[in-house]
Amino acid sequence: MPQKKIPKIYVLLGFTFLLVSCGVKKSLRDLPNISQYETDVAQRHQLTDSSFVLGNNFLTKNQQGIYELYVSGNPYELGLKTGSLTRELFQEQEKVFIEKIDDLVPSEKKQKMLRKFLAWFNRKMYKHVDEQYKAEIYGIAHYASKNYDRIAAPYPRVMYFHGAHDIGHALQDLALVGCSSFAAWGDHTEDGKLLIGRNFDFYAGDDFAKNKIIAFVAPDEGYKFMSVTWGGMIGVVSGMNDQGLTVTINAGKSKFPLVAKTPISLVTREILQYASTIEEAISIAKKREVFVSESIFIGSAKDKKAALIEVSPHNFGVYEVENNNQLVCSNHFQSAAYAKDKKNKKHIFESHSQYRYERMEELLEEEPKVTPESAVSILRNKNGLNNERIGYGNEKALNQMLAHHGIVFQPEDLKVWVSSNPYQLGEFVAYDLNEIFENIKKNPEARPISSSSENIEADPFLQTLAYRHYECYRELKSEITTAIASEEKIETSLLSEFVAVNPDLWEVHFLVGTYYYENELYQKALEAFEAAKTKEVTTVPDMEALDKYIKKTKRKLK
Repeated sequence: MPQKKIPKIYVLLGFTFLLVSCGVKKSLRDLPNISQYETDVAQRHQLTDSSFVLGNNFLTKNQQGIYELYVSGNPYELGLKTGSLTRELFQEQEKVFIEKIDDLVPSEKKQKMLRKFLAWFNRKMYKHVDEQYKAEIYGIAHYASKNYDRIAAPYPRVMYFHGAHDIGHALQDLALVGCSSFAAWGDHTEDGKLLIGRNFDFYAGDDFAKNKIIAFVAPDEGYKFMSVTWGGMIGVVSGMNDQGLTVTINAGKSKFPLVAKTPISLVTREILQYASTIEEAISIAKKREVFVSESIFIGSAKDKKAALIEVSPHNFGVYEVENNNQLVCSNHFQSAAYAKDKKNKKHIFESHSQYRYERMEELLEEEPKVTPESAVSILRNKNGLNNERIGYGNEKALNQMLAHHGIVFQPEDLKVWVSSNPYQLGEFVAYDLNEIFENIKKNPEARPISSSSENIEADPFLQTLAYRHYECYRELKSEITTAIASEEKIETSLLSEFVAVNPDLWEVHFLVGTYYYENELYQKALEAFEAAKTKEVTTVPDMEALDKYIKKTKRKLK
């Protein structure tokens, strides 16, 4: 039964009532107390077109195209130094993010409503963000672009961006996330040491992932750490500290939140900065109220194992394997705390999370002694269960061909490998945290260059015709989806090429069928839809949509 539409006047009145609340005004006026911090921030000097220094802090671009950042100091100094050194990257990232929003919401009237909604939605976030991270964000905000003050003033705007990641997780129907992580240790690794691999499949457009930053941070308080990030982001999605504690995040199924609390990336930042064991990480996570569901994957050199901290607005669980030496995580919860959670059960049944989970188990079973190289190979795997060809870009694959980054940690040796573009197919660049932080301590002029002899080569797939076909598929997909939405005509030859460059992907046939259906070519539409059904369809809702089209098309043909 179709839902009744709420009259627009009621929506507007509701927004008006909410937006004039004192809570919104308080949040917009809230500023961190920076008077407690002494600042000694030198002027930035440019060495090359992609290399800058600021006192003993610096930003440089390596030969793989990844930016390497080193900053030190108190919270406010960290923000000011990061903002100054990454100014162009930050402003470019902000531009990409805002343009993405403008594409999704082109109407100026709706954009205005969206800005008001953001102010209302984030009205309580300031109460849940630790003062030190407010100060750091405030420091970065000095270098925000003036072009977007129409959305909000720089400081609240940058704060909003830290919550946007969580909103993206809540909106999983937009296919923003589908991360996969695993750990092996003991007799399941070649040297017996803990090894962790993960793909961060947060996708907000190709430009969003273009300028990756590997940040090496030496705060005045807490542990030194590294994380993979982007301009304007102080939170952590993948990182390791100098105690050998690693943190990555995997989205769980969430209801759309009604109010922002602590962004998950700031919870994990706090864990990385102040925890050295799994128990210490659990203690920090318990203190913070979050507004989405998330699995926090913790690896610990001191504990010589990995564990999951599963958080949501109204529940908390910890999952550790017993009598086993591997841990696998996709996008559903595994702890006893969520055993009866209906939303989690539904997500396991309907999504591609369980499929990827089983695929990781399958690949790990084929690798009895995991090494950094074999961990990278698992992260790059493009096939489905039983090595079935399921089409390039299928969300059931571990390598969905859209990852922001892939990463491998070896915590006991403080080593980490980070992928370079494109996706996780480029060279995995090796870093040794012991060497990096020790060298800078001895010689402030040192640069955190990679341990190049330990780099893991780019995927040979990049040199194949199949890869060129995949890139062609992506261009054609954009062209065809635009044509369907705008009811434009497409040459039949273009549709044929679209199928030819990625024939095993169900969505290719589904889109072709949708085009034919919308243009009343029902026999061709039916053939395409039925071809789609012979492929590995991603989710239960996708299969339901496909079946619905088949029934509608058959009725049209009668």
